Amino acid sequence: MEDEIAKRINRAMTKKVFPGCVVGIVYKDGKKIILPFGRFTYDEMSNLVQEDTIYDVASVTKAIPTASLLLTLIDESRIKLNDPVVKYMPEFGSSGGKDKILVRHLLTYTLDLDLPAMASLKEKTADEIIDIVFRAPLKSQPGEKFLYTNSTAGLIGFLIRNVTGRNLEDLSEELFFRPLHMTRSTFNPETFTKNEIAPTEFDDWRGRLIHGEVHDESSYILNKKFILGIAGLFSTTPDLLKFLEMLLNDGEFHGQRCFSASIVREMHTNQLADIGKSGGLGWELNQSEFMGKYAPELFGKTGFTGCLVLVNPIKGIGMALLSNRIYPKRSDYKAIYEVRKDIADIVFGGKD
Repeated sequence: MEDEIAKRINRAMTKKVFPGCVVGIVYKDGKKIILPFGRFTYDEMSNLVQEDTIYDVASVTKAIPTASLLLTLIDESRIKLNDPVVKYMPEFGSSGGKDKILVRHLLTYTLDLDLPAMASLKEKTADEIIDIVFRAPLKSQPGEKFLYTNSTAGLIGFLIRNVTGRNLEDLSEELFFRPLHMTRSTFNPETFTKNEIAPTEFDDWRGRLIHGEVHDESSYILNKKFILGIAGLFSTTPDLLKFLEMLLNDGEFHGQRCFSASIVREMHTNQLADIGKSGGLGWELNQSEFMGKYAPELFGKTGFTGCLVLVNPIKGIGMALLSNRIYPKRSDYKAIYEVRKDIADIVFGGKD
């Protein structure tokens, strides 16, 4: 299996899908395989990728830790899945049918607000972006349409802040990073040196190489006020594998319980069958375009920068693939999708 992975990753690097990456595999019993490849950039003098190289994991943040924090609050009965969002976030408003938006709709991304893409609001201030999202009317009834958006993820982050009165970075540290010994996972990458962090992209808007700061434009603006967990987690393959090992063990990690087994089941139980889609609570399900041929067994999350986590609860295997595929400039995402599928097929195909 390791030779097959290396062959496929080397082919991807030759085709400049990414300059380097780390592939990690974890089994339910805690056994891990971690394989680093390539360099930080295409410059032959740039840093070699290490097992614990830190990557901006982009939208993987939406699941680890953001949705997971909300699921913890549900697990603790501090929030109910079928409660209206306005109960916990009155500033969101209840007119025009918004009182029918439930916590469930946030976690399943079945909220359709009349909003532009949040990246298009990057010239606004954090307060202006939040105000635009809060004032947005419904385009369709909640629960009728799957719509993956940064705005819905931002509402999850805002709700968590309202209920707990705490910021997401501190909650993540307390509930996940410390208990799981995820010592190189942070929303504050400046605590590490740039020699430890892979760069992402030359950004014309900011006029510089994005290196050691969040790549996502809306998160870059929002983080000036507070972190909402849309993107912005910096982490490593070994750290993420610890989180996946916990999920493989029904929410428990070395005697430390992070979730009830029932909440973990809801993560990989299809919540969208009635609208003909697949999605768990806070996680993507059965997406063959990046999960490969074992997609019906898998749940996971991708990140725009080139990152991926997948879990197979049936076979008791998890995997992470962290890369900076948008270096030096973003390109067609299809190439990274092909790599993700092929690596997933190798890992979950049971080949040794």
